[in-house]
Amino acid sequence: MAEYELVQEIQNLCPNNQMRDIFFEEVETDNPEDCVRQRLKGKEVKLTVDKKDDGGVTVYADCDGLTQKFIFTPI
Repeated sequence: MAEYELVQEIQNLCPNNQMRDIFFEEVETDNPEDCVRQRLKGKEVKLTVDKKDDGGVTVYADCDGLTQKFIFTPI
């Protein structure tokens, strides 16, 4: 399995608050898209995957109207 540093950014939907929640962790996975699907529990989940030349993967997720970004950087 590949090892990644995962950065999860959750956009804040509150007006007048530009901050977002950011979480860091290390994960092992062969498929970052499946890793994100397992984390998100919602009725409607849409993912967009952007693969980088350096092996990194960015997954943009829209889960029931809440936008999140998952950045997987190889370790």
